[in-house]
Amino acid sequence: MEIDGIISAIVIGIVIGVLGRLVVPGRQRIGILLTILVGIIAALIGTAIAVGVGVADTDGVDWAEWLIQIALAALGVAALDRTRARR
Repeated sequence: MEIDGIISAIVIGIVIGVLGRLVVPGRQRIGILLTILVGIIAALIGTAIAVGVGVADTDGVDWAEWLIQIALAALGVAALDRTRARR
């Protein structure tokens, strides 16, 4: 992966993390850095899932890929929030 791919993964991860956080109802007790990290991981895993399912490369906007990534980010944010609440 080249530097422009890494930078775009970070930017997309930030967007996915924020959207995932917005999907989870209520207040989350995780910081912005964890949100960004969850978003980056969700973007990478979501892309791999979309490639595996065959919806990663479509004409126009890849809505299915975005929905997979946002759902994974929401799950990650909710999971981290629950682990933080138990502490």
